[in-house]
Amino acid sequence: MAGGSIPHFQNDAGHAAIDIGVKEFMCVGANPPFDHPHVFLDMGVEDEKVCPYCSTLFRYDPALKATETRPDGCFYHQRSAA
Repeated sequence: MAGGSIPHFQNDAGHAAIDIGVKEFMCVGANPPFDHPHVFLDMGVEDEKVCPYCSTLFRYDPALKATETRPDGCFYHQRSAA
């Protein structure tokens, strides 16, 4: 995703799988302070990827935008440093 920021996704609800609209992304696990190291994941030519930290299965769905997830609410909004 050259020229843009990498979307981050979280899984507070413990979903087994999350559909996303990008193939390059960061998984943060649950929201802080229960997050794991923010890991960059790249699906490459595949349409799914499992996070090695939290075991969430991420599935690519080209119908979704970069900030959309199915189920809803798994896009992580980074907070600015104060």
